[in-house]
Amino acid sequence: MAGYSDLLRTKGVARIIAAQLTARFPSGMLSLAFLLHVEQQTGSYGAAGLVLAATSIGQAVAGPMTSRLMGRLGMRPVLIVTLIVCVASVIAIGVLTLTVPMYMAIGLVCGLSTPPVQPAVRTIYPKMVNSRQLTPLFSLDASAQEIIWVLGPVVTTFVSTQIGTAWGILVAAAILVVGGIWFISSPELGRVRIPRSKRAFGRVLMRPPVMLATIVGFLLIGACAAIEAGVVAAFGHDGAEAGIVLAIFSIGSLAGGLGFGHAPIGPWSTARRMFIVFAGTALAAFSMDFWWLAVTLFIAGIGIAPALAVLFAMVSSSVKFSDTAEAYGWVGTGQLIGAALGSALAGFLIDGFDAVGAFWAATVLAFLGFVVPALARRWHPDLRGRDASPIPDTEPVTITPS
Repeated sequence: MAGYSDLLRTKGVARIIAAQLTARFPSGMLSLAFLLHVEQQTGSYGAAGLVLAATSIGQAVAGPMTSRLMGRLGMRPVLIVTLIVCVASVIAIGVLTLTVPMYMAIGLVCGLSTPPVQPAVRTIYPKMVNSRQLTPLFSLDASAQEIIWVLGPVVTTFVSTQIGTAWGILVAAAILVVGGIWFISSPELGRVRIPRSKRAFGRVLMRPPVMLATIVGFLLIGACAAIEAGVVAAFGHDGAEAGIVLAIFSIGSLAGGLGFGHAPIGPWSTARRMFIVFAGTALAAFSMDFWWLAVTLFIAGIGIAPALAVLFAMVSSSVKFSDTAEAYGWVGTGQLIGAALGSALAGFLIDGFDAVGAFWAATVLAFLGFVVPALARRWHPDLRGRDASPIPDTEPVTITPS
């Protein structure tokens, strides 16, 4: 913990972590807020699911594109425009009475205009700390984001049920405005400029470490989404048990991230962390008892934030600085697709086999998340004793004869 204290005392680190967490906090609110509001307006969970699907598709498509644009236009212009459009579309869903196709269209715009805060901040981090601090910073970031997924649904549920579903959406919009302005006004966004990439769009995904990080992130988040669906199916929406178990799951991730944040990263690091997720998830499938799930999912959670931290470091150390934002955009897209697939697969298995079916799906996805990096370890950067910072962009220098 002394290492994290030193890290947070580094100029600007605590502030920018807090700013980006606030800007991203609505990510933990809007899916549930849209679900509750659209279902109330249309009387159909199916219609609400279509709106969420449209929003997710927009986010998946936009991730690499808006991240790439930050290298061409600058971080602040892209973040300002996307923030304005995203806030307007969120408010429109909350205050307008629309048909399902119109809700879907605005949801798509909302997804497409999601501000690329995550790629931006992970591009900035290597310029704020020394090489020794970078991997712990990625781990702290991955751990801290669990706050979003623990508190976000709680805030949304309370506001939506006690005041109104429209207010659940409007509160998320207000937090998005405050957090977005705070992050955009951070001095680091003015000091750090992403060079224009010379690669064709999408080429960075062909780099083996970026592809590996994208695939493992897809499988990891897919497993987490299936677990969430299984927990809700096991305990229902009405009681507190599901929320408590999912909170313990996130606390396990937070503990793992803080505990393993300083561990050296070698070729087996991702596989080892994913094995923890697989082992806990496989054990969870043996019983839907509250205490059994609480303990086993805490174990599974211990591997999540450390695995994400390794994926971030893997990408950072393997690409040029001009390509980092786009690379993180692709990793984010893989995770969004994984979340959608994990939820859908879990849903089908819950219909056929009850809640345990979702844990079967999660176990398979987590197992693949262990096998893939184990087999592809030659693609995995060995950062033991190495700098995890991006590869510097170099330009040919023209020498004029004297």
